[in-house]
Amino acid sequence: MNASCLARALLWRAVLTLTGGLRVRGTAGLPAGPCVIVANHSSHADTAALIAALPAARRPAVAAAADYWFRDGPRSRICQALCGAFPVRRAGGGSADLAAAAGLLAAGRDVIVFPEGTRSRDGTIGEFHRGAARLAAAAGVPLLPAGISGTSALLPPGGSAARIADGSEASSVGGSEARIAARPRRAAVTVSFGDPLDAAAPGVLAEARARVAGLARP
Repeated sequence: MNASCLARALLWRAVLTLTGGLRVRGTAGLPAGPCVIVANHSSHADTAALIAALPAARRPAVAAAADYWFRDGPRSRICQALCGAFPVRRAGGGSADLAAAAGLLAAGRDVIVFPEGTRSRDGTIGEFHRGAARLAAAAGVPLLPAGISGTSALLPPGGSAARIADGSEASSVGGSEARIAARPRRAAVTVSFGDPLDAAAPGVLAEARARVAGLARP
């Protein structure tokens, strides 16, 4: 087992235990080999929840938005160290970035993808982009649906994020406006894993989205 993957899992399990608790369902049905995990996305805490919920021996790697998490050196290093993340472009080139993650799967690691491409602001699950299913099909590994609940209460998008003095959300790094540090609230988080799907099956994207929506219900 990779020491850094174990450290990440232990770190996020401890954090989520202290901030309200973590409940995990469905790990008995995880595939024996690597897979591409697709989950709903409503909070920056979703990545922590999945890393904490998965057995550390699966060594998950997380697809992260290049324009946000990798736009400067310090942030990218923190993201890589705490989440095992790799950059995926959202404005062209994302498919190629995900395709390159086939090497991670070949090395026996799970790859986590949030196929909506961004966080939901109202709790609804958006359309899934095809990159995760294409990656899984090309690598010959299953697509694994996962549902996350509680993270939007723990760390809501915008709600606990840094804000500028006039009350609107600050989007720039190092701007002149005064910023308030993000602070998580207390909330219990649940991560539920579903049954693996054949990534090459017709209609798999719609099926994965439907299963994620079902699993994400509290």
